[in-house]
Amino acid sequence: MNSDSDLQIAGDILEVPHLLQPEREHPSTVAEFVGLARAVAADRAQWEPLVRYDATTRWYHRLRTGPGYEVWLLSWVPGQGSGPHDHGRSSGVLTVLDGALTERTDRGTRVLSAGDQRVFAPGYAHDVVNDTLEPAVSLHVYHPGLTEMPMRPASRLHPAAASPAAPHCEARPAPVR
Repeated sequence: MNSDSDLQIAGDILEVPHLLQPEREHPSTVAEFVGLARAVAADRAQWEPLVRYDATTRWYHRLRTGPGYEVWLLSWVPGQGSGPHDHGRSSGVLTVLDGALTERTDRGTRVLSAGDQRVFAPGYAHDVVNDTLEPAVSLHVYHPGLTEMPMRPASRLHPAAASPAAPHCEARPAPVR
């Protein structure tokens, strides 16, 4: 008996079905969205044959939708980037599947390698770029589904007025010549 409490559970708690929460068909918590991203990432046969690389624009493909969420697959050739942006009212999970991506925020820069994940809340601003010489692939889960992607000035990552955007952050500065 635990001296800090007089509460005792007799028997196996798993034998009492009415005390267990029913298994959900779709994720609804941050941990479940992270788990969904990890499960999709682990199932390489599901996403790898779909990947395409496009030197003129970042390629993206919606893998799955569910009640209030979307799962997207994106490819990044060397030099491609999103431009500074946030995801409006959507939270998200970014998972690097292949290669490496550089994420820049107002707090600094970090390199995300295959298997790395970033979880972010609504309004989180960042710029994601493939700074390597090899292509990269990433998986993005948005909850609720992405409806806007306000762009930020390139000089800083601070809140900006919302503006509609095409799915998945396509914005690149023109090359300087």
